[in-house]
Amino acid sequence: MTPPPTTDVTPGPAPAAAPTRPPSPATGGALVLVGMLLVALNLRAAVTSLGALLDEVRGGLGLSGAMAGFVTTLPTIAFAGLGALTPWLVRRYAPARVLVVAMLALTVGQVLRVATDSALLFVLTSALALAGIAVANILLPMLVKQHFPHRTGLVTGAYTMALTIGTTVAAASAVPVAHAFGSWRAGLGVWAGMAAVAVLPWVPLALRARAARRTATPAAAVATPTRIRPGRTRLGWAMAVYFGAQSLSGYAIMGWLAQLFRDAGYRAEAAGLLLAGVTALGVPVALVMPTLAGRLRTLRPLVLSLTAASTASYVGLALAPHGLAPLWVLLLALGQGAFPMILTTIGLRARTAEGTVALSAFAQSTGYVIAALGPLLVGILYETTGGWTAPLGFLLGALAMQTTAGMVIARPRYIEDER
Repeated sequence: MTPPPTTDVTPGPAPAAAPTRPPSPATGGALVLVGMLLVALNLRAAVTSLGALLDEVRGGLGLSGAMAGFVTTLPTIAFAGLGALTPWLVRRYAPARVLVVAMLALTVGQVLRVATDSALLFVLTSALALAGIAVANILLPMLVKQHFPHRTGLVTGAYTMALTIGTTVAAASAVPVAHAFGSWRAGLGVWAGMAAVAVLPWVPLALRARAARRTATPAAAVATPTRIRPGRTRLGWAMAVYFGAQSLSGYAIMGWLAQLFRDAGYRAEAAGLLLAGVTALGVPVALVMPTLAGRLRTLRPLVLSLTAASTASYVGLALAPHGLAPLWVLLLALGQGAFPMILTTIGLRARTAEGTVALSAFAQSTGYVIAALGPLLVGILYETTGGWTAPLGFLLGALAMQTTAGMVIARPRYIEDER
């Protein structure tokens, strides 16, 4: 795979060399990669398993409709708010140590939320679990940049594929597991075990990072990297808008596509399978898309191709939702390749690990605020108009905004150079 462009040389007096961090023995190693893949498997399981069992949870805990609605919105709130704190954490602690705490929070939160009969405690412990996911969301692009700088596309594709598999498996198996054990608590709690396993590779890495910090030279110990503020740059906002617009459509599709197919005449089981098809077909897309993004000098062909696929699917769903449903599902899956592409682009548009985590935090935290509006506005438009023309028109408008931002991030540029 072609490595990303190297830093341009600026004429003039050379600045003093910045102290570098002590190299980690596991840099680029199998342990880091395994740890990243295990973390990625957990990044949506706690969310999609709850979505599949929401009716059972509502009945078991006596959740009101408003409380249930808040629970389904909680992931985007947590991802937006808590993800923004990650750069602050990374400036103070080694990323491996932060990930250990994040995965422990996810594990403990999932255990505690199935052990309570209180609706309030269920929400609070769910928030604890989501806090761990929010931090890990931001850290993974940084870790790719730090440990695999010349394999950005390949490694991002691998962890995005793991994320997609974890999402699909949790959504598909939560109900069968709950039925097998006779309780929704089992259908949610089983994923705590997978989160606990994800802690294991990071413990030795965290210990190595702590030892390396102790033996660092005084100059390296006191050096502080230049503060990068993506919110003050055009590139940072374009990344946030693109991430937010594609996430908005993704959450809207996950929340409402099955209902659209049911309204078109499909039985509930068939509509659910069609929705699952979007995620399943997204697995190979998630693997291939980052590699393509890493090889291309400009992302314009990818941005426009993804827009074309999404546009065709939305128009098709509006005009012929029943007759050609498998085709629209395929096109939707291709269009949702915007998610692995933007995750890859976060690493491609930063020169350093510090720049990557700053850009990742800003793009994802701001983007999830935008994404939270998707299912809500689609639901309002559907209920108000009684059909799918207006909701799909809204998604086409969001796609136009996404494409405009995509043209900004398509050409090679770096957040460290923006002012």
